[in-house]
Amino acid sequence: MWFELILAAVLVSLYLAFWAWHSQGGGKLTQAEIDQYVAIIEKLPLPEKAVQAFIARLRPWAEADDGKPVYMFNLIHFFPRLQPFPGAPDFKGTPEQANARYEKSLIWLWLSHASYPTFIGAPQATNLINIQPERTWGNMTVVRYPSRRTFLKLISHPTYAPLAPYKFIALELDLVPVSSGTVVPDLRWLVGGGFVIVFLLVAWIRPALFG
Repeated sequence: MWFELILAAVLVSLYLAFWAWHSQGGGKLTQAEIDQYVAIIEKLPLPEKAVQAFIARLRPWAEADDGKPVYMFNLIHFFPRLQPFPGAPDFKGTPEQANARYEKSLIWLWLSHASYPTFIGAPQATNLINIQPERTWGNMTVVRYPSRRTFLKLISHPTYAPLAPYKFIALELDLVPVSSGTVVPDLRWLVGGGFVIVFLLVAWIRPALFG
């Protein structure tokens, strides 16, 4: 039984560590925190008009914080070619490559704050229902953040500022925050996992009952 007890203790410890990592939202934002983050975000090396328009929408969303996780729905439209702006890096490559550099450079910063994509996909065709103005999408991603604080903390992190231009010379982005709702996993995995759990429980309990 010692092996089983030690294994159970290790697994419980690992799960508690995972729980702490996944639950690091920190509660509702205060006005002082919002002002602090916004002051940093306003200085991002991006076109001034774009930053100000972003701040105008970001601030009221942050002030309405409910302290809960948020899912960012990203609709990405890649430019046909890079669209540099004053202060942007002199990158030689395609828009897709510039965005890939941005994402690769920031992935560990995002993961360290329990922020990760829950869905990534590319369109199979243009819009089946024509919504004007029609635009083609190169990628659709949903990213989970533990809280609105985490989102503001990440985009005001010192590592983010020099990398942000790589994204914005490459694409146009519709960024829509969505509250957490019902998420139904692939039922094949859900049912299969349930059967495995039942089998393991029976295999563990049966010898104890019947010797």
